[in-house]
Amino acid sequence: MTKDNPSIFTKADTFSVAPMIDVTNRTFRRFARLMSKRAMLYTEMIAAQALTHGKEYLIDHDAENENPCTLQLGGSDPKVLAKACKIGEKFGYSAINLNAGCPSDKVQSGSFGAILMKTPEVISDCLKAMQDAVSIPVTVKTRIGVDDLDSFEYTRKIVDAVYSTGSRHIILHARKAWLNGLSPKENRTVPPLDYDRVYALYEYFPDLSITINGGILTIEDCLEQLKKVQGVMLGRAIMDNPYLLALVDSRIYGENTPILTKDEVFFKVVEFAKDFVAQGNRIHYLGNHVINLFNGEKGARRFRNYLSCHMHELGANESVLVKAYEMMKEA
Repeated sequence: MTKDNPSIFTKADTFSVAPMIDVTNRTFRRFARLMSKRAMLYTEMIAAQALTHGKEYLIDHDAENENPCTLQLGGSDPKVLAKACKIGEKFGYSAINLNAGCPSDKVQSGSFGAILMKTPEVISDCLKAMQDAVSIPVTVKTRIGVDDLDSFEYTRKIVDAVYSTGSRHIILHARKAWLNGLSPKENRTVPPLDYDRVYALYEYFPDLSITINGGILTIEDCLEQLKKVQGVMLGRAIMDNPYLLALVDSRIYGENTPILTKDEVFFKVVEFAKDFVAQGNRIHYLGNHVINLFNGEKGARRFRNYLSCHMHELGANESVLVKAYEMMKEA
């Protein structure tokens, strides 16, 4: 994508599911599409170098059934990222995103993720190379600071590095990252949220579309955020309550379609599970995403317990889901 055709915010970006390792894989994306056709989905973070070394299977993708979907890449070498982008575009992804916010030790050792925030010029170089390599949007997901680099002025410097490439869309997790002393899990909760800083950035860059991430738990939270920024991104909230996705098309995108009940979603999952197993997949790969579907409902613990105990058994199929559901209803 050239500077004359910069990466922009699309309608699909209004609501997105954050990239999460061991969560937002192909099975999750097919599960999510049973509930929402409109939400922007993301892959797990994929190391660009892995793709350029022949591991293209890592991004197997069914564009017809999974899009809109963004491929997230990790890396810090512009040339390698550009090659990986070309591979991603070939697989039919809607957009490509650069990870500049993950604080894990493994990512840091590869000199990408959150450590990139310490060198905004590298973020800029990477984005330029990625944009020039493909014709689909290229964005970046980052945080508002890193370690002691945590002032509004420094956040503005990071955002300006993105803006300078011609990109007009950025995803901001409204916390800083600590590269030492906190685990990735703690980095999702310990550094305080600072939504006001994100809103202030929109005032400073009025033609920049911002997707906000961090601490957003409900559809009501999303609607409030969308009064101040252009997009919202949910991560752990979807893990804990995947049924939120069934509300998105109607309440976020204004679709005039009936909202499925949890029971209706479940029986769509059962039908999907029959084909899923028939294709040679193990039911627990799907069960891992379905297990929290009934959270908050009477008997949900029985559903979770039965599923977690039996979905790994040899030969397990959709009947495990049905039995877990029946046990929940008997509670």
